[in-house]
Amino acid sequence: MFAVRQLAAVLALPLVLAARPFVDAKPHTIDKAHSEINFVADSRMLSAHGFFGKWDADVKLDAAKWENSTVAITIDAASINTRQERRDGHLRSADFFDVEKHPTITFKSVSVKSTGANKLDITGDLTVRGTTKRITVPATMMFYEGSMGRFRGQFVINRQDYGVSYDSKLNPIQNDVQVQWDIALSEAKPAK
Repeated sequence: MFAVRQLAAVLALPLVLAARPFVDAKPHTIDKAHSEINFVADSRMLSAHGFFGKWDADVKLDAAKWENSTVAITIDAASINTRQERRDGHLRSADFFDVEKHPTITFKSVSVKSTGANKLDITGDLTVRGTTKRITVPATMMFYEGSMGRFRGQFVINRQDYGVSYDSKLNPIQNDVQVQWDIALSEAKPAK
């Protein structure tokens, strides 16, 4: 019986060790006043600059070992804002984001990797309009001191990959959309 318990303990050890890395990743709170998620979509007649007004993030950081960190972001797709009401209504429709059927855009990390001084690659699953694709999001650490910091990045996605395929003959829309983000955060205070 002792041998069976010993064997079970040995077999469970890899599971315990696999779970251990995330113990030191601490929850952080987003400073919304200093954070934003923006995009630029180009067409023949205009480069439409927009942002999402409502979103939240669950971020856990381990500054001593970045690969233990995790990021999950949920965006309210209906909060899209290009500063032009008619265009925003069209973007919310089934032609584009179809927010009635797909109210959120999500990103969930599967790995975080340090790629150099103050540089990280955050790989994860991006879901837009019900379609999920794995992407790598580059991050530059502007600063991280004590328990607070600021990260920013920029990447390009192809809207067609996510079923956002509407186009106009008069004003053709390019497929590549540039996403720009800037997130300030601080370690969450423990509940009292």
